Amino acid sequence: MPSDTPAHHASEAERLERIAVQHSEDSELLLLQAAAHRELAGERPRASALYDRILADGPRNPLLVKALKASNLWEYGHEAEARAIIEGIRAAAPRDAAPWEIIAEALESHDELEAAHDCFTAGATLLMDGDEVPYEAGLLLAGRHRVRRLLGHPHDEWDALADTQHPGEISLDELHNPKRLWSLGSDNPAELQAEIARLRAELGERRAALSRPFPVAVLYWPEAELAELLAAYPSLASEYPSHSEHVTRIEAALRDLASSGIQSFGIVTATVPSFEAFAAAEQTDPAHASLPEYATTLAARGRATPWPPARNAPCWCGSTRPYKDCHGNPATA
Repeated sequence: MPSDTPAHHASEAERLERIAVQHSEDSELLLLQAAAHRELAGERPRASALYDRILADGPRNPLLVKALKASNLWEYGHEAEARAIIEGIRAAAPRDAAPWEIIAEALESHDELEAAHDCFTAGATLLMDGDEVPYEAGLLLAGRHRVRRLLGHPHDEWDALADTQHPGEISLDELHNPKRLWSLGSDNPAELQAEIARLRAELGERRAALSRPFPVAVLYWPEAELAELLAAYPSLASEYPSHSEHVTRIEAALRDLASSGIQSFGIVTATVPSFEAFAAAEQTDPAHASLPEYATTLAARGRATPWPPARNAPCWCGSTRPYKDCHGNPATA
């Protein structure tokens, strides 16, 4: 069966729903994925039913689930209910970028540009840390930048901040230019090739956004946990020669992710008991369990900490130093 057809997405949703029944500890993640497949299959009422099921079970981030539900409801004619949920989320003022981004994009997709602008601005205001731009706030600033371009507003200070946070080769002004699609009607091959490059860059950003709320995760072992891990499973010493090298590699990996333009990534903290439980669930020896899959599992359970920390916040490595004086400063890390 082709992998991007309604039938495939419906089949995948059914598979995930069956697995959710068998693995209740991971049911929230599995049902969120199933709901996304129901939406892609055009089965939006069934997707809403899944969001209701998740909410009834007490999810870790209920406002995120409500935002996804509101976006889905609006797509199949339940505008009034969607608007009511969106207003409830705005009133709750979450300090989490994902609900703000989802409801703002829902409003934007239905040409409610002023309301979308207000949501992006409200969310960013809550997440900004003085002169610092936390990673999640940067995502909202980028969305705000796009909507302001559509509205024809002049650049302000936050638009300039969004420009500085944007990692791609193509500037936000180019990506968010409302007139750029007109060039698709050109018969000039050079113009068409340039537009294809721009659209590919934007597609990469959109694909990254679709990964929410499941970030790319880098696995961090605190020093005591790493010592316990290597004592129990010496074969993993080739993966972790020393704790100092381990933390140095993590910071380098995170900087590489940031420079590559990947969005929604962070750090998950490992423990030996949870790693052994993961291996048991996978029916494998911990010495041979997949460390990347373990990291992804922790992230899917809401254990990921966004990177980088604010400059004056404690460093992610567990030291008592501010991030700017620890791994935030390559010269002293």
